[in-house]
Amino acid sequence: MKYRPLPKTLTIKESNIEGLGLFAAKDIKKNTNLGMMHYISESSEIIRTPLGGFINHSNKLNCIKEKEDLIYEERTYLITDRLIKKGEELTVKYTMYKV
Repeated sequence: MKYRPLPKTLTIKESNIEGLGLFAAKDIKKNTNLGMMHYISESSEIIRTPLGGFINHSNKLNCIKEKEDLIYEERTYLITDRLIKKGEELTVKYTMYKV
């Protein structure tokens, strides 16, 4: 299996919100799990993936964060909250958490 930092449905481009952002390379259905944004290990090491590093904040979000608490680790996934059209920037509402 070949490593891909982003799913084939996403690309990174210049954002009108801030710096670089995540954009849909093709239409993405509602409730699609795009992958892991953050991983917190048993030793509390925080690893941010490209999904977590390039997603921008918006009060008009089109994605949500879904947390999975495991015994010794925590994972946060990026899930689409509605249909995302090709070329549209993906956004979440930032919350106060340690990254």
